[in-house]
Amino acid sequence: MKRLIAGAALAMLGAFPALAEVRANQLFGAVDGPSDQASQPIGSYAKGCAAGLMQLPETGPTWQAMRLSRNRNWGQPELVQYLIDLSQQARAIGWAGLYIGDMSQPRGGPMTSGHASHQIGLDADIWQLPPQRLDLSAAERESISSIPVRSADQRSVTSNWTPSHRAVMRAAALDPRVDRIFVAAAVKIEMCRTATPADTPWLQKIRPVAGHDTHFHVRLKCPAGASGCVTQTPTVSELSKGGNGCDDTLMWWVTDYLNPPKDTGPAEKPAEREPTARELTLADLPAQCAAVLSSD
Repeated sequence: MKRLIAGAALAMLGAFPALAEVRANQLFGAVDGPSDQASQPIGSYAKGCAAGLMQLPETGPTWQAMRLSRNRNWGQPELVQYLIDLSQQARAIGWAGLYIGDMSQPRGGPMTSGHASHQIGLDADIWQLPPQRLDLSAAERESISSIPVRSADQRSVTSNWTPSHRAVMRAAALDPRVDRIFVAAAVKIEMCRTATPADTPWLQKIRPVAGHDTHFHVRLKCPAGASGCVTQTPTVSELSKGGNGCDDTLMWWVTDYLNPPKDTGPAEKPAEREPTARELTLADLPAQCAAVLSSD
């Protein structure tokens, strides 16, 4: 039914061009299955869509997809395989596996709630809660919650953070498919505090972003040959200038973010505001996204 609603809206685009101004999250959120197309990410992580996505099975030997009612356990084949591989590594580290949070909608695109990114099938949230069971029912997956690993003042990790959390995140970042991993600032600060020179090649991928206290967010690179995929700019290596990202992290998050300096200069003219993910229309997305929506 959802697919029929979205298809009907798209069929009217030719006759009523103004429908191109319909909010894209309403169109993509109304589709419950993937497009019948070769898999490819289209556009950027926060302004795009995804063709031919695969569904991560709800349960596997070393993982469970959470919040099934959201229907957000879809991704590019590279992402699905990455998550399976990482869940197996998590078991080797000592966890039962992984609880996988939001990936993408069946055809990617903007979401009606939550994320600004996760639009092209290359993003996934991984819970900080080490699984005790991998046989949760669908109802249990709706009610159970992850755990915070940062303090209320955002300056330090809590007792929920363990050496195994660091080991899982290290395994996640060492994979060459990964572009970057978003974490709470306190997590990055703690990882920097305990870092050694040998950690630089993977630690630079760990980037602090607000709102990631109960999960870490993995973002994969554009797959080889995906000409329609917009590479993340700047790259992590450019951000950290070949280092591990600790100097700029500790300086900015502890000072400017957590303790903002007083503004004593003249007010600057505000820049023109870009539309938020929930304000994007179909016309704002790459042209191929209309075909992704209309595909059977």
